[in-house]
Amino acid sequence: MNEKLEFAERLREAMTRAGYAARPSVLEREFNTRYWGASVTLQAVSRWLNGQAIPSQDKLQTLAEWLKVEPQVLRFGERVALSVQEHRQRWEEKLSYQERETVDAFLQLPAPQRKLIHEVILTFAKVHKDVDGGV
Repeated sequence: MNEKLEFAERLREAMTRAGYAARPSVLEREFNTRYWGASVTLQAVSRWLNGQAIPSQDKLQTLAEWLKVEPQVLRFGERVALSVQEHRQRWEEKLSYQERETVDAFLQLPAPQRKLIHEVILTFAKVHKDVDGGV
């Protein structure tokens, strides 16, 4: 299934779970009462529900808030959101306190210094790999 059709399916399910009929007229009315930008047309929301288009990020955020769904889950699905969380958790679990402190300090540096530190680390990693890899 393509991503537009999968998004449409998640949108229809979210509307139903929130107690709304998954119809373009309902979506247009409810969305436009919550969105601060230019109103969307019936044709636009029909395209969302029929798997022909995916709304822009600001519209997706409004949909998610209205339907009480995480925006990334609405856009990409529960499986992708869980995968990202699991990956983040595994990465965080591997870091010691000292490593976390180092990463935090690195993130506070200005961009040019972060770039330099990044290049230094990659150089050390390459040299270390070449030395260990040749054994």
